[in-house]
Amino acid sequence: MADLRRIADADVVCLQEVAAGYTDLPGSDGGNQFVQLARLLTGYTPVAGVATDVMDEVGNRLLFGNMILSRYPVVQVPRHALPWPVDADVMSMQRGLIEATLSTPLGLVRVSITHLEYFSALQRAAQVERLRELHRDACLHAGATRPGVAHHGPFCAVPRASLALLAGDFNFLPDSHEHARLQAPYDDSVLPYRDAWTLRHPFAAHPPTVGVHDVSGAPFTFDYIFASGDLAPRIRAMRVVADVAGPDHQPMLMELA
Repeated sequence: MADLRRIADADVVCLQEVAAGYTDLPGSDGGNQFVQLARLLTGYTPVAGVATDVMDEVGNRLLFGNMILSRYPVVQVPRHALPWPVDADVMSMQRGLIEATLSTPLGLVRVSITHLEYFSALQRAAQVERLRELHRDACLHAGATRPGVAHHGPFCAVPRASLALLAGDFNFLPDSHEHARLQAPYDDSVLPYRDAWTLRHPFAAHPPTVGVHDVSGAPFTFDYIFASGDLAPRIRAMRVVADVAGPDHQPMLMELA
């Protein structure tokens, strides 16, 4: 929490590898980190996205996933399970995406966080395709008016946003096919995601986000923030915070105008 507050007085915080019940993960004592983080970050609306939910040998729930905390009102929260096709030769886990529509000074903004599969290229490719589908669906929803009365019943016509940010640990490199595929154009009017680092720093290589403080090997980049094309002109600052040594991935900081 001290590192987080030192980096920025952030309006929106996206976190990965949040756990509950696990005692064998680095930095985890088995407590419910989803609850603990919500209590520590007062003034934020917590949005939990549990991707893996399993039972241990004595019946306890073991949870693992991502989290969004927002100072802005949270209008809507779809939670999506990402594809998990069989790849029997490697370890893998269920992955997910949290999508929170926030009411901000820029209007409605859709903020999503994910953590794609590490070991299985097959699963990761399927998950990239699903991220593209979800973005397209949300943009088409944002441009359509559907029947329903606001805030009355589960069929209420809660709006979605075309302005969008997608953050996370994608477990692919900047020159990978997956990185390019996630940004590929659609065959209609939907504006695809764009790598926010490249938009803000078009002539600079991605700074490393993994292994920066690990002397055993060369650091590399797995973490990104992607922005929808209509939000791209609003990116005022984009950086990787290299001087934080606690986590194994470096935090990223974006500022929107």
